[in-house]
Amino acid sequence: MEADHDHPKPPHDSAELEELRARVAVLEDRAPARHRPRARSFLAVLLVLVAAVLTPLSIVSSWAKNQISDTDNYVAMMAPLASDPDVQAAVTDRVTGAVMQHLDVKALLSEVSPADRPVLDKALSKLNGPITTGISNFVHGTVEKFVASDAFATIWTDLNRAAQSAAVKALSGSGGGAVKLTDDTVTIDLAPVIDRVKQRLVDRGLGVAAKIPEVHTDFTVLTSDSVGKAQRWFRALQIIGFWLPLVTLVLAAGGVLLAVRRRRALVTAALVVAAGAAVLGLALWVGRAFYLDSLPSGVSQPAAGSVFDALVGQMRALVRMVVTLGIVVALAAWLTGDGRAAGRVMAMWSGGIGAVRDAAGFTGGPVGRWVHRARRPLNWTVVVVAAAVLVAWDRPTGLVTVWIALCALFALAAVEFLDDDSSPHLAVPGG
Repeated sequence: MEADHDHPKPPHDSAELEELRARVAVLEDRAPARHRPRARSFLAVLLVLVAAVLTPLSIVSSWAKNQISDTDNYVAMMAPLASDPDVQAAVTDRVTGAVMQHLDVKALLSEVSPADRPVLDKALSKLNGPITTGISNFVHGTVEKFVASDAFATIWTDLNRAAQSAAVKALSGSGGGAVKLTDDTVTIDLAPVIDRVKQRLVDRGLGVAAKIPEVHTDFTVLTSDSVGKAQRWFRALQIIGFWLPLVTLVLAAGGVLLAVRRRRALVTAALVVAAGAAVLGLALWVGRAFYLDSLPSGVSQPAAGSVFDALVGQMRALVRMVVTLGIVVALAAWLTGDGRAAGRVMAMWSGGIGAVRDAAGFTGGPVGRWVHRARRPLNWTVVVVAAAVLVAWDRPTGLVTVWIALCALFALAAVEFLDDDSSPHLAVPGG
């Protein structure tokens, strides 16, 4: 046995042992490396999901800070309602009812002076039915004409400017003046409108209308059982209105940068953020129906619908913008990848425009060579400009979004056409 210990080990055994040790060392080095990508991927997915969840809240907070809390934006948002037929009809009915409640027809007619009687008889002679109905129709027609005038639009704008705190008070509990918050209902006092209507009634021959006392009646801007519950959150939304969208963007970018496959992560992040915005858009659509169904019987549903649409109009525009940008970013990231489908689209794009260029016999010359060298920054410039126009556009509609996309696509096609490189390429960022 001792002799065996003194025998040297065969050379091939030593070599195998060293090789085995080397393999074990390599495996030991690789073991932690397998865990690191898993941890990175998990964190990347988590950041992207958090960004998607925060996207609807970011849109709401931006709307609360920039549209509801800002006086000029709020007035610009509410001013078009002065010419809305449903709002005009609701205001007309409300003011007519308030005026008629303070008109004692018999007493007022007995007080009409002989000088005013012919004018009043002439005005009422065109009206059918009992005298009370005739006067009511006379008042209603006078109010209707005034509400359709520019004078009412001016009063409506001034009233909303002075009462800009309507929605702010509804949600934060602050405000006052012509705005009231009672039992989760926000109302605007129409007394200035009634004063102007009284003067018009006098001018049209109903001189006794001057004896109507000062009348205060309310026009409902917003009513909901959830107004009081939302008060505690609105102030927070005002504070984070600027920072939350920025945090959401940073989280999404962080998730993409941490991902092992960044291009795929960018496509996923863009789509889930767009999905988060789409969820908010769906919630607004469903919430509008529930809101109108829950209104008291005395509130005009068509007018309430117009007011609701005006209040959330900018929020809907933000939803469309985020969804559009998300789809565009996802599409651009996918097209610049190395997938088979993306490759086919790239070949079709370059081949189609190249065929048009060849058929036209176009040679770029110095311009074409410069475009070829600067193709990537040119393409990114087109995309950035299109995105900036979409962001800066005030309440972009679906048609506006389509036109912006078509213009951007035409610009990218022009860059591809002017590029005189004969090899096929795609005129999109990173191509």
